[in-house]
Amino acid sequence: MTIKDARGLAMSGADQAAADAFEAALAEFQCYVGNPVGTIEAALQAQPGFTMGHVLRGYLYGSSSEAPGMREAAASFEAARALPADARERQHVAALAALAAGDFAAAAQRWEALLVEYPRDILALQIAHLVDFFRGDARNLRDRIARRLHAWTKADPGYHAVLSMHAFGLEEMGEYDRAEERGRESVSINPRDGWGYHAVAHVLEMRNQPEDGIRWLSSTSAKWAPESFFKVHNWWHLALYHLELDQTDAVLKLYDGPIRSERSAVALDLIDASAMLWRLYLRGQDVGDRWREVADTWAATIEDGVYAFNDAHALMAYVGAGDEARIRQQLATLRRSAEAGDGSNRAMARDVGVPVGEAIVAFGQGRYCDVVERLQHLRPIASRFGGSHAQRDLLDLTLIEAARRAGDRNLFAALASERGSSRPRSPLARRYREAAQAA
Repeated sequence: MTIKDARGLAMSGADQAAADAFEAALAEFQCYVGNPVGTIEAALQAQPGFTMGHVLRGYLYGSSSEAPGMREAAASFEAARALPADARERQHVAALAALAAGDFAAAAQRWEALLVEYPRDILALQIAHLVDFFRGDARNLRDRIARRLHAWTKADPGYHAVLSMHAFGLEEMGEYDRAEERGRESVSINPRDGWGYHAVAHVLEMRNQPEDGIRWLSSTSAKWAPESFFKVHNWWHLALYHLELDQTDAVLKLYDGPIRSERSAVALDLIDASAMLWRLYLRGQDVGDRWREVADTWAATIEDGVYAFNDAHALMAYVGAGDEARIRQQLATLRRSAEAGDGSNRAMARDVGVPVGEAIVAFGQGRYCDVVERLQHLRPIASRFGGSHAQRDLLDLTLIEAARRAGDRNLFAALASERGSSRPRSPLARRYREAAQAA
C-alpha cells in the first residue's frame, strides 16, 4: 500500500508511523514551535529509507542560513539521492541539492516547477517562501503563494500556514489591509502560527502604528511565545514598537529579557540583537557591555561567508564592541564572498553586503561622508541581500544619521522630509525634521 501525506501526496519508503511523524514535524515547522528536526530525525532512525523524511530534515537545516546547517542539508541530500523516489520527490531532492550548495535561485526554480504540478505540496511552498525571504524577493513572497490558493480550502491541513505566508508576502508588497486580514485569519485557525502573528506585526510596523503593535503582540504572546524557536524575532518586533515611542527602558527590558536572556547563538536571534543595539547606538544610547556579549557570540561564524545579511549584522556587533581585529576579519570574509563565493551569496555580497559592511565600519570610525557615499544609492537594491522592509529600515536610519553628522544639510533635510512623510507620528522623525529646519 502506498503511504500518502495529509494532502494526498505519495511518500516513498514511509510506513504509517513515519508519515505521522512527517506531519507532526511539518506542523511544528509551519508554526515555528517545538523541535521539528528532532521529530523527523526520530522517524528516520526507525525508517531510514523514508525519502521525504530526509528532504524535510535537509530543508530544516538548510533554512538556518548558517554554515553548519548547510553541511547537514548536504548530508540529507546525500542520503535522499540514493533512495527510491517518484517524480515529485526527485524534484525535491534536486531542490535540496541546490539549497545545500547555497544556490537559492536554482532551488527556487525547482520548487516553482514542482508547485506548478503539485500546488498542494505545502513543504515545497514553505521552504520556497523562506528562500524568497532570504533573497528579498517580495514579488514571489506574495505571488508564489497566490499561484497556489486555488488548490486549497479552509478544511485542508496546513491552510493556516498558506494564509500566514500569503499575509507576509502581501505586507512586503505594501498591501497592508489584505495582509492584516490574512494574518489575523491564519491565527484564528491555528493560534500557534508564529508566522501569522509576525505578518500582522510587520503590517503595524509599516503603517507606523506602534501602540497597536504593542497591544497585538503583548496580548497574544501567551500563544506565540511558548516553545517557539521564532519567539525572539516577535519579541524584537515588540521592542521595535517601544523604540518608535522613545520608550528605551522598555526596549532594554525586552532586550535583557526574552530577546537575549538565553544568549542564543542562532543567526536569526543574533541578527535581532545586533539590529536593536545598532538602532540604540544611532540614537547615542549607552548600552553598556551588551555589545561585547553579542560580538563574542557572532565570532564563531566570522569565517563562514554563507549569507551576507548575517555578516553585515555581525559587523555591527564588532563595531559596537570596538573590536578592530574582528572588524577586519569579517570585512575580509565579506569581500572574499563577493569575489569568489559560492551560490547566491556571491552576488548578495558583491552588490549589497560589501558596501553595507563598509558603511557600518565607516560609521563606527566617524567617516560619515563615506557612509553617505555607500548607502545613498544602495537603497533601491538593498533587498537583494534579503531581509524585510522593517529590517532594512536600519540602512535608512544609518544614512539619515550619517547625513546629519556629516553636516550635509540638503541631504539631511531631504531624508528627514522622507521619513516624516512615511512616519508622521514618530518622535524620532519629528526630531529629525526639527533639526533639519534649524539647520
